[in-house]
Amino acid sequence: MVSSRRDEKGPSLALDGVDRALLHLLRDDGRLPVAELASRANVARATAYNRLQRLREAGVIRNFTIDVDPAAAGLGIAALILVSGAQMRWRQLATSLQRMEEIEWAALVTGAEDLVLLVRVEDMAQLRDLVFERLQTVPGVKSTETLLVFHELLRRPCVLPPAGPGTS
Repeated sequence: MVSSRRDEKGPSLALDGVDRALLHLLRDDGRLPVAELASRANVARATAYNRLQRLREAGVIRNFTIDVDPAAAGLGIAALILVSGAQMRWRQLATSLQRMEEIEWAALVTGAEDLVLLVRVEDMAQLRDLVFERLQTVPGVKSTETLLVFHELLRRPCVLPPAGPGTS
């Protein structure tokens, strides 16, 4: 699971209009060369380079990656799995979940359940194996509830609000 705790890296970085412009451009195409990025953001190449370095060092930019269409890659079944776990064992549970390649996203949540997992698999047999043979046998898992995803209505990367008044 990806950690999002801010105290692991210190306080969050204040983002200005230039930072936000760079992030929006990279969100749409993470392969943009720095010169092109600078041109589109209307800043000097050195400014774009320094800002990118600062954003990476602060942990705002965690990675440069690709957007894969799961169905086109053979992962036609998506499911949300709600997990009730032994609360004192969540760290051990998180370690076990990290080993399951089918889990795309996982989060500790409030409410009746403790975790929500988004999983992608090839077929129902693979989903059945994941839930009954692997997930439910992990120490600390009390119960699971599986919700099949019929159609994903919206899927997008992190969206930043525009810079507020008074920021450059």
